[in-house]
Amino acid sequence: MSELEIIEAALFAAGRAVSLEKLMKITGKPKKNVSSAVQELMEAYSSRRSGIEILDLGDRYVMQVKPEYSELMREVAPKELSAPKLRTLSMIAYHQPLLQSDLIEMRGSGAYDHIKDLIERGFVESVPCGRSRQLSTTPLFADYFGLKKNDPKAIKEKIIELLRAQGGQSEINLWVGKKTIAVTPMYESLMKMCGIKDYFVANAYCPSKEEISRLLEADVLVVTAGYLDTVKQHCDGEILEVRSTTFEDLLEAVSLISEELSDEVDPEVVENTLKKIRETRERYVASALLIEKKVKPATEMVSKIVNDLNIRISADGILIAPDYGTSTEGVSIGKGAKILVPTHRNVEGDLLERVCKKYDSILEGLKNYED
Repeated sequence: MSELEIIEAALFAAGRAVSLEKLMKITGKPKKNVSSAVQELMEAYSSRRSGIEILDLGDRYVMQVKPEYSELMREVAPKELSAPKLRTLSMIAYHQPLLQSDLIEMRGSGAYDHIKDLIERGFVESVPCGRSRQLSTTPLFADYFGLKKNDPKAIKEKIIELLRAQGGQSEINLWVGKKTIAVTPMYESLMKMCGIKDYFVANAYCPSKEEISRLLEADVLVVTAGYLDTVKQHCDGEILEVRSTTFEDLLEAVSLISEELSDEVDPEVVENTLKKIRETRERYVASALLIEKKVKPATEMVSKIVNDLNIRISADGILIAPDYGTSTEGVSIGKGAKILVPTHRNVEGDLLERVCKKYDSILEGLKNYED
């Protein structure tokens, strides 16, 4: 075997950049011979009609697919980093050395899985630092992205250069700090209630091909509680589950969004929203004080509303049920009900309006019985 063949085999098998010292050790040849052989090999690949090239990264060499063929190789190449993981990696590279606790604060708890995967792939190293861990990129990171050395300053400058070329300051914000937020259609109004302007809407429960592509780029997805297993297969980012049956649910939802997306919300809008929800609830509770009839909730959803209104419950009370008729298990829910509460699928308006219409249906129905 010639040293040329050994070097070619080593570069092919490595799948990453190989140092000159490593090639010297493998071939058993001095630096001058190995350098000469690598140059000869690079010229050979450059002159032939090949989809492969060998790059000199400064005493490190990598064999890779030529850029013009990379898109064609997407189906057979190893799985690429998803957009959220790539953004997490970009933030580590940009801010390194970066405390894991600071990264989680910026990216959300979903970044824990990103960090684990990036460490397993060899792009990031993690070392203890007080009560947290310190994250930084590895030489493999530099190899993967075609950088000559794993120098934090050079990496930061390269990231800024690439992002500025792609989209200016807005693109820089996106990749080194700003989160991409996705919401299901029902929770679009929740974004407005929190003063969040940058988000996109997608049906995460049964997404189209286009929506799946966008959801994979989302850092945060807001969905109805109870659908985690359904939506997590389409989203690699953090999933926030919220409820919207009662006024208390809305208060908790707004508070959760404010806490998890603190850099995206408008504090003044949030404060006004919370105040409005509380005042609205107080009016409904005050109105329910005049109700003397007892009720029998058919479901937990109805029970939550009735309890919030402080209406008395009895086994022989007026039966109140949601208007969907049959549960997912095929059980008839509304049979014999005197009052039907509209569910989200049958009511329009923002989240606060939808909750109000549920409470209205109960109060108005009971007042009719009182009359």
